Amino acid sequence: MVHPLDIRKKALENHIPIMQEEGIHFIVQYIQEHSITSILEIGSAVGYSAISFALAHEQVKVTTIERDFDRYQEALMNIQNLNLENRITILYEDALESVIEEKFDLIFIDAAKSQYIKFFEKYKENLNEHGTIITDNLSFHGMVEDPSLTHNRNTRQLVGKIRNYIEFLKNNEEFDTTFYSLGDGISVSIKK
Repeated sequence: MVHPLDIRKKALENHIPIMQEEGIHFIVQYIQEHSITSILEIGSAVGYSAISFALAHEQVKVTTIERDFDRYQEALMNIQNLNLENRITILYEDALESVIEEKFDLIFIDAAKSQYIKFFEKYKENLNEHGTIITDNLSFHGMVEDPSLTHNRNTRQLVGKIRNYIEFLKNNEEFDTTFYSLGDGISVSIKK
């Protein structure tokens, strides 16, 4: 039987971007403290965060979307190895094209950073009343706070898009957002 820490170790060895430990612990605690039972995750990677969320407590059900076929396959295998198929549904799709009707207590955005605003706008309608959207990677390895750490044009453009997303959250009338410098920078946006 695979252990979540084995999944984490293998992902890090293969340079697959997964959530930092501190960020995972924060969200798992948030799930437990707010009695969250339904989660939509944008960006599965190898299933590490979805599995961690599902293991927060037995009532949690996660729907997660991944567009990279190899990562989708590996996530599916990890979910099956932990016998969590009845609590985690993984969709092999592009999140910007997915059609999801369900409502969720929590939406977790951890996919293409350049698309964060689009993901937020698209999926905010899938939130239950007073639901929460949590976003990861808002520090982007410290580059958002310190642009001198960026070394190429693509990275600078990405940092600019993350900055735009932070401004978008700060000015959003529909949500109250709190920023945390945990892990790689996390925002918690609660529907007013």
